[in-house]
Amino acid sequence: MATKTNLVFNILWQLPFMFMLLSCHHDMNLAYAAGGGKWDLLMSNIGISAMHMQLLNNDRVVMYDRTDFGASNISLPDGKCRNNPNDLALKVDCTAHSVEYDVSTNSIRPLMVQTDVWCSSGSATSDGTLVQTGGFNDGKVMVRNFKPCATCDWQELGNGLIQSRWYSANHLLPDGRQIIVGGRDAFNYEFYPKTASTNNVFSLPFLQQTNVPREENNLYPFVFLNVDGNLFIFANDRAILLDYTTNTVVKTYPQIPGGNPRNYPSTGSAVLLPLKNLRSEKVEAEVLVCGGAPKGSYPRAAKGDFVGALNTCGRITITDPNPQWTMETMPLPRTMGDMVILPDGNVLIINGAASGTAGWQIARNPVLSPVIYRPDNPSGSRFEVQNPNTTPRMYHSTAVLLRDGRVLVGGSNPNELYNFTGVLFPTDLSLEAFSPSYLDSQSTNLRPQIISPDSHLKYAYGQRVDIQFTSSGLLNRDLIKVTMIAPGFNTHSNTMNQRMLVLPRGIVRQVGKSVYEVSCAFPKSGKLAPPGYYLLFVVHQDIPSEGIWVRVN
Repeated sequence: MATKTNLVFNILWQLPFMFMLLSCHHDMNLAYAAGGGKWDLLMSNIGISAMHMQLLNNDRVVMYDRTDFGASNISLPDGKCRNNPNDLALKVDCTAHSVEYDVSTNSIRPLMVQTDVWCSSGSATSDGTLVQTGGFNDGKVMVRNFKPCATCDWQELGNGLIQSRWYSANHLLPDGRQIIVGGRDAFNYEFYPKTASTNNVFSLPFLQQTNVPREENNLYPFVFLNVDGNLFIFANDRAILLDYTTNTVVKTYPQIPGGNPRNYPSTGSAVLLPLKNLRSEKVEAEVLVCGGAPKGSYPRAAKGDFVGALNTCGRITITDPNPQWTMETMPLPRTMGDMVILPDGNVLIINGAASGTAGWQIARNPVLSPVIYRPDNPSGSRFEVQNPNTTPRMYHSTAVLLRDGRVLVGGSNPNELYNFTGVLFPTDLSLEAFSPSYLDSQSTNLRPQIISPDSHLKYAYGQRVDIQFTSSGLLNRDLIKVTMIAPGFNTHSNTMNQRMLVLPRGIVRQVGKSVYEVSCAFPKSGKLAPPGYYLLFVVHQDIPSEGIWVRVN
């Protein structure tokens, strides 16, 4: 088990990075500010290690690890047991390997999955159902549904996939279907649900071209829906724009400078930066890719040589006719980090390690301090180191945004089974919340509170909505924005379907004592915002309200 001495050492190891001045040929004389943020332990033991996470529109978070880990620390309810002759650990298992976390009550409900969901993928669909695809062993071609209700459990839909999908990536499409891209030895994509014309797999040679023998470095590819309806797909060290309707590569992007891998097992992370100016004839879209590990790190780590992680981010305007990468330097090197878009439009980079790669026990030096990336700041002043955690979140860690603006953090199991003793980084069953500084008490007077419309209402594309909110302090009407976030499915540093849009708004009017109204327009098409549930926030001087759920289709 990692000792307190080890944890103190790791915190001290990071301190020089928090304040040092760095220089390189990309960004000269970078000064990294020290920020805030607060950590809270929510539950010390949720029974499983939260390897996969998805926030649903009932403010509950579905989590799971894998069925062939052996017995977990939480029993299935009502004497249930899973009888599976194909399981590699326990043929009869009366413990749960999936749980539902209720944010409002800070409680856990055990769930039952029948087949192995290890290293799978998924996305919340247009009606709010989590559709999860693939996995390992007997789960590799399975599709499973989880509907957001108080008593719902997993429904296994049988062999819904044609190709085995292990370490794949999913994305919701403008018509509400999911596309499932790649995976181990899967150099193709397919759709779910299927139609007569899509009941097939579609070859994608790009995935074979980016596959490195004995390293791979192209699993869990980063997939984003571009504003033109095509798919941006990044794997290893390069990207393409794919017209999935004709299986045509319509653009090949430059290799990211340095040529180092950013996907599993070198494992960086990526986000589509917030989409703005939605009324423009041409909406601009940017992608940010951060962290990873240098070439050859995976086989070297397997031999006990833990190479330092990458400390660079690449940013590219994917809609540009001549797109080029702009490189930036992070204050802390990081592999296996997670990137969470916050309601104010900033990006939280959290979890991970400073050396080694993803895999069983082949990473070292936990990165305990999150970093905020402010995409609208001038280059050279975008990163801010946050207050550190004391819990290493290594391989198989997760992080998702909650409706109240906190970030839920869990997982970390770099061990082949549940292993709590005798290893450097034990299996972690705890659940924590990171509260960014916008939740500090001194911001209370600036924080808006949405009073109308009600949550969970439906809106059509292009529809206008009048949002009323209160603010107890002096309101700067010029510094009000309304943001909309699609919560993503997070696993292995890849948050699938995560997306933010800044809605066009009219003037802010005062309609009562400390009550204000602003009129906004929803995106005009599913190419900008695939159909489904989004969290809508009013943000005042970078202080967000609690979100409300809106359904756009």
